[in-house]
Amino acid sequence: MLSDSEAAELLSFLTPDTRPDVKGHTTGYILGMSGHRDGCRFLRSKSDLLVALFALTSDPSIAIVKDCYHIFINLSADETLHQVLLAEVKVLPVLLKRVLDPEYLFSDQICTILSNLTRHVKTCKTVFQVLQEEEVGLAQLVEIFCTEGYNKKANFNYLSPLLSNLTQLPEARNYIMDKDRCVIQRLLPFTQYQASAVRRGGVVGTLRNCCFDHAHHEWLLSDAVDILPFLLLPLAGPEELTEKENEGLPVDLQYLPEDKKREEDPDIRKMLLETLLLLTATGAGRNTLKEKNVYYIMREFHRWEKDVHVTAACEKLVEVLIGDEPEQGMENLLEVEIPEDVEVKLKEADIKEQQELEKEQERMRQEEKEEEEEEKKKRDAEGEDKEQESGLIR
Repeated sequence: MLSDSEAAELLSFLTPDTRPDVKGHTTGYILGMSGHRDGCRFLRSKSDLLVALFALTSDPSIAIVKDCYHIFINLSADETLHQVLLAEVKVLPVLLKRVLDPEYLFSDQICTILSNLTRHVKTCKTVFQVLQEEEVGLAQLVEIFCTEGYNKKANFNYLSPLLSNLTQLPEARNYIMDKDRCVIQRLLPFTQYQASAVRRGGVVGTLRNCCFDHAHHEWLLSDAVDILPFLLLPLAGPEELTEKENEGLPVDLQYLPEDKKREEDPDIRKMLLETLLLLTATGAGRNTLKEKNVYYIMREFHRWEKDVHVTAACEKLVEVLIGDEPEQGMENLLEVEIPEDVEVKLKEADIKEQQELEKEQERMRQEEKEEEEEEKKKRDAEGEDKEQESGLIR
């Protein structure tokens, strides 16, 4: 890494008056440093460098501003720099003000930085607090996220994981599920937003976090929100169900077309299943999912799914849907107190299950690899035969 004198020399080049080409070489060099762990850790101890770099996000040169934002994206991905960025560089007030500007060129980069900074609860709380203090608030973020064309230079897809991260906090969930605001209803259509997996995944993560609050389950499943079709549609395929099976389903899930495709991202499929499983934690939720014939969607999904981790999540949901109701006093599965020794055994069983799933996934990968190699040999052999035949004809 650089010596203190070399770092001081770099700092001298990061001033507004420095020649643009020198500034550009310097920010490019630091961008390279920020791309690996040792570089990030070195920069963590040089807050004066970081303050100077952040000031250059207002530079007249777009190339230099772009470099600086990419440096902060890399730095914000390292949790050990979060406190430095928030407390010493004080990035939040400036970033939040800029993201509201419908003409700002680097709003997407800002959303990525904010998303990185909110991954962990401690800094997530700080970001949420500053959001309120700066009078930006969740309301405006949701408005920007849901308004197509708010900024012609940005797509705001990374606002989605930001919202998901913020809903780790009860205060953020309370806002999203405020019955008078109609916020969660605005987010639901994005579970099928084909243009961006990042946007879909963030919204599904937000819904999953909201479903940890079991007190809202009946409302979420009621006609006021009607969350169920938005969770099920990405998991439903083109398979033909019987008339009786179709009639019990939510209207949007009935008689789906032959070209109906499922969610392509396995992580999002798994989150959707986990969200449905959370909704079965209460008796009312279990009854709704059973009455709405969710089992039949899961039956066809299980036949189709190839990812072992997603399959395991599906099987857990199916077990609840076809199982007996818990005994009296244990109807709410999120409130059941588990004895410490049982909890330890359950954790051990989970670890063992994960290990077995990983082994199974590795075995399937190996089989696919062997099949591909066999297919290649076959194609090569066929090619040789054709060459020999054409040689004989000549």
